[in-house]
Amino acid sequence: MSNENTIEEANGKLGILTPGMGAVATTTYAGIISIKKGISPPIGSLTQMGHIRIGDRSEDRQPLIKDFVPLANLDDIVFGGWDPIDDNAYEAAMRAGVLEPHHLQPIREEMEAIKPMSAVFDQRWVKNLDGPNVKKGVNKLDLAEQIMHDIEQFKTENNCSRLVIVWCGSTEAHQEIQEVHQSIETFEAGLKNDDPAISPSQIYAYAAITKGIPFANGAPNLSVDIPAIIQLAEKNNVPIAGKDFKTGQTLLKTILAPGFKSRLLGLNGWFSTNILGNRDGEVLDDPDSFKSKEVSKLGVLETILQPDKYPDLYKDLYHKVRINYYPPRRDNKEGWDNIDIFGWMQYPMQIKIDFLCRDSILAAPIVLDLALFMDLANRNGQKGVQEWLSFYFKSPQTIDNLTPENDLFIQQTKLKNTLRLWMNEKPVTHIDNN
Repeated sequence: MSNENTIEEANGKLGILTPGMGAVATTTYAGIISIKKGISPPIGSLTQMGHIRIGDRSEDRQPLIKDFVPLANLDDIVFGGWDPIDDNAYEAAMRAGVLEPHHLQPIREEMEAIKPMSAVFDQRWVKNLDGPNVKKGVNKLDLAEQIMHDIEQFKTENNCSRLVIVWCGSTEAHQEIQEVHQSIETFEAGLKNDDPAISPSQIYAYAAITKGIPFANGAPNLSVDIPAIIQLAEKNNVPIAGKDFKTGQTLLKTILAPGFKSRLLGLNGWFSTNILGNRDGEVLDDPDSFKSKEVSKLGVLETILQPDKYPDLYKDLYHKVRINYYPPRRDNKEGWDNIDIFGWMQYPMQIKIDFLCRDSILAAPIVLDLALFMDLANRNGQKGVQEWLSFYFKSPQTIDNLTPENDLFIQQTKLKNTLRLWMNEKPVTHIDNN
């Protein structure tokens, strides 16, 4: 790990660019602007409200994380993004309906100033979405170069010293890794040849990493989770992380499942269904896009519960996930869970959960934290997959195809211990006073 004096200071402006300027992105912009203006506190943000214990318990040293590591200051953040719909951030936020108009009015001027750049978009990847604000190019390499030009122009016009990109766009149709994804050379040839297996999110990722910009993937797309992009990130010394923001129902699963396992309670079945009506729900109404989300959501329990290690408890677990598009609900998603557990002498018990959540409200602080932590990693000379940020993802990307860690509490320990090591402090193991 790097020593503390190798972490560059967070001097100058940090540009946060989001491919996608829908509900999640505009809620993020609005929240950070409101925090900067003293209108609301940064609830849900580990970087802004979280404390970290340093040293032995007897020392009682628990600074705020933002005072412990050199994170960018919120006052130095500027926003930009791309979207196929050409609404400015205020119009997009009003359309999304996450935030009430009276919360948007005090920041209307700042939101209206954030206008989307034309997007790389292909409806074959997101069937239920379309818009006029779309780039045209002779091939996918041309489109990637147009994104690179956008990045340079944004950096210059906004006088940014650093940039970070967080994918806030829609879920793309499910895909498996193809030959074109296997190396930098095959991928670049595929860009020139307009290979149909290269998705829009992979074009953004290629453009960002080529320009040395950290990229965090908030959707279940393969964006940066392919060998070619991982190789490019390693080669260019760029941090990457993904995939799929951990919000709502999956957040609860990563809280509850570790509890069942720690008490060695068995599980017969876990049935989950959701209704939501925002753009995400509309996109996921397409079976190909839903498949990407389903794979992301289903993998959580198996990696936490380890049925091969605990066959008496979890070998026969039946896990089902459903997502239903219901326009009247808009961004206020409702997640229902029926959990069939069993205990001593195999006696059955049930748990019912009805989580009336707001997906974008839960996702926005994740976007902020990822942007600040990815920028920190970049200034600390980190490169490639940042597993220590698994805390924020449904389907954490790992190095060398290792099994991901999905236990929220282990993920948090790993994140905080990484920060401790970077600042030359001892990891906390909870042995004796430590």
